[in-house]
Amino acid sequence: QVLLTESGGGSVQAGDSLTLSCAASGGQFSRLALAWYRQVPGKERELVASISRGGGDKFYSDAVKGRFIISRNNDRRKVYLQMDSLKPEDTAVYYCAGEPTILTATPGGSYRYWGQGTQVTVSS
Repeated sequence: QVLLTESGGGSVQAGDSLTLSCAASGGQFSRLALAWYRQVPGKERELVASISRGGGDKFYSDAVKGRFIISRNNDRRKVYLQMDSLKPEDTAVYYCAGEPTILTATPGGSYRYWGQGTQVTVSS
C-alpha cells in the first residue's frame, strides 16, 4: 500500500509561481508512474501532467504545457509540480496519483493510489 501526501498549495496572484510536492510512504516508489491531476467543484478531475518511473518520459496537458514542470526524486520518494505563470483558471484542488502498472508517461490511465489533495487558488 502506498500513501501519498501533497503539500505546497496556497493562494497566489496571477503570474506567480508555486511548487507542489507529493511524498510517498510504503511500497516501491521507483516502480510507480506518477501524475498530477486537478479538480474544480462541479467538473471532472483532469490530468495535468504525468511522469514515468525513471522520470525520463513526461506528459503535459495542453492547458499547462510550457508553464508547469513535473519531476521526481526516487531517492527522496517525492514527485513535484513546478507551476509558473499561474492563471486564475489554474485554481483547483491538485492531487498526486501513482500506479505501478503504467510504464510510461501517458495522457490517460487508471491510477490506484491517490493523495488527499492540496488547494491552489490563483487570483487575478
